[in-house]
Amino acid sequence: MERPGTHADIARIEARIETLHEAIARCRKISLAAKVAIVVGAAWLALTIVGLVPFVPTLLFGSLAALIGGVVLAGSNSTTWQQTDDALAASEAMRRELIEQLELRVIDDNVPTLH
Repeated sequence: MERPGTHADIARIEARIETLHEAIARCRKISLAAKVAIVVGAAWLALTIVGLVPFVPTLLFGSLAALIGGVVLAGSNSTTWQQTDDALAASEAMRRELIEQLELRVIDDNVPTLH
């Protein structure tokens, strides 16, 4: 016999797993945005220093802000991504454990069925 609530527990964990997958997808997008901000900020700063673009203080400070903001965003997002990935692994392990407790029967393909 299975304990009551097992199917509901598995469904709840699967919903959590789906939510964590969505959070990881958001982390990927944020990571890409942070990398773009770092590259654009560094490129504009380098072009200004070399003299290929005219010196405009507002653009220079904007490139510095993009560079620093991108680094901070990448670091923060990296931590969030790792924590979410750990929670995903724990939830998948819990789901696997609950499914194993169900003692499901394996149906052999060679056994004829009535339907």
